[in-house]
Amino acid sequence: MKILPIGTQSFQRLREDDNLYVDKTSQMYRLAHAGRFFFLSRPRRFGKSLLLSTLKAYFEGKKELFEGLAVTKLEKEWKSYPVLHVDLNTGLYTSAEGLEEVLDSIVSDFEQRYSLPKKEGSYAIRFRNIVEKLGKTVILIDEYDKPLISTFDNPELNNQFRSMLKSFYSVLKTCDQNIHFAFITGVSKFSHVSIFSDLNNLRDISLNADFSDICGITEKELHTCFPEYVSQMAKDQGITDEQVYEQLKAMYDGYHFANDMTDVYNPFSLLNAFADRDFRNYWYQSGTPTFLIKLLSQHKINPTSLSEKNIKIKDPTMVDENYTAPIPIFYQTGYLTIKEYSPQTKYYQLGFPNREVESSFLYNLLPIYTNKDALSIDLFFDEVITGLYEGKIEEFMRALKEFMSGIPYEIIRNDEKYYQTVIFMIFRVMGVFQMAEYATADGRIDLLVTAEDYLYLFEFKVDKTPEEAMAQINDKEYLLPFRHDNRKRYKIGVNFSTEKRNIDEWVIEEDC
Repeated sequence: MKILPIGTQSFQRLREDDNLYVDKTSQMYRLAHAGRFFFLSRPRRFGKSLLLSTLKAYFEGKKELFEGLAVTKLEKEWKSYPVLHVDLNTGLYTSAEGLEEVLDSIVSDFEQRYSLPKKEGSYAIRFRNIVEKLGKTVILIDEYDKPLISTFDNPELNNQFRSMLKSFYSVLKTCDQNIHFAFITGVSKFSHVSIFSDLNNLRDISLNADFSDICGITEKELHTCFPEYVSQMAKDQGITDEQVYEQLKAMYDGYHFANDMTDVYNPFSLLNAFADRDFRNYWYQSGTPTFLIKLLSQHKINPTSLSEKNIKIKDPTMVDENYTAPIPIFYQTGYLTIKEYSPQTKYYQLGFPNREVESSFLYNLLPIYTNKDALSIDLFFDEVITGLYEGKIEEFMRALKEFMSGIPYEIIRNDEKYYQTVIFMIFRVMGVFQMAEYATADGRIDLLVTAEDYLYLFEFKVDKTPEEAMAQINDKEYLLPFRHDNRKRYKIGVNFSTEKRNIDEWVIEEDC
């Protein structure tokens, strides 16, 4: 078994150290011969840096690094070009001076590497001089928007960065005749940065089906490249290989980057899961989206709509320059993905890609909705999660009432939807499958929850009685579609009191 390349972003290092490599070189070759200027948007830690490093080695003509890979059957000439690799991943973007230092360092490195004299003027003027002196050049820009993403919540500095980057990237247009190939990666597509506003021949392949799996790992690649790791994981977990595949799919699969809906696994999470032989929230923990959670709260977007795939959008790749519309940002940063596409309306339907992202994101929303700290939330889950899987719904309801007590008045909105949303998030974080407002022939169920051997149907009322909620369940026969389900079924009618600002009473009936 080869070493898993966790954190390795250098293609040359990966190949020289004989790390495992999922062969993307046929897609790389197709890209290199499909035009001259390309842009690709993908979430963080999705393999963009490794892809650029692979392109760098290819355009430098390092044939020896590609031995045994698909591209060796396609490429016959192996020409070498000067490659300018601009990497904005490592900068500390807390001031305009910080970005200037990064750009100056990048340009200085190019001047030294190609023995070019330092030209007087700004880093943009020097960058242009380098491209003109080198002739047919390959330019690879990694995370072009990192300074902008890092200052989402600082409008003044964000505007400064946008102006500075516009000047730097304008070289791509002014030196067009000197550029053999250019590839730019990032998270968001900022139309006011010169890459998109000035470079007319730039091809955005972010939603192109031909390149939907150029980053990430497909189902076929998982089964082809990782069977030994799956078997090792199954042995450690005490489950079958097939069960490992099922859990990996639920946790880390589900990303779609084109209309063809090709499934793509998160490579960072997958590699870490194999290394630890465990199922954890790796990608989410590597960068908690505090700013995005604030955006969601500010725009009053109901988390239920994210899980139930109720978000529709025309173009998920374009970002509002003032960040007033948060949904494209959620898609571009990887917290939402394409769930469906309508060729008739040209609308994309978005939702959480998998269990890792959904449970982690909702977990970080719970403090906003409940004003509970992380310790209180963790203690609650430790207390109730086993009981829910064992059918102890009465104990769960008592623990839930205690958990929701003490929520400040200003947080609670005295309506059914607020309480339903909180309970929805709790169930989702616990990893049980549930659907909010599930439609039947005679109405909409407030909440339907399944936990292995049990099925729970909730109906909520505000300032009424739990008996009224139960009567609605029975009168409308909400459980009729599930009569042939072998799981034990419970009906729960719940009443919330605006005076008590909590669950007031509930009634539970077993469905026979």
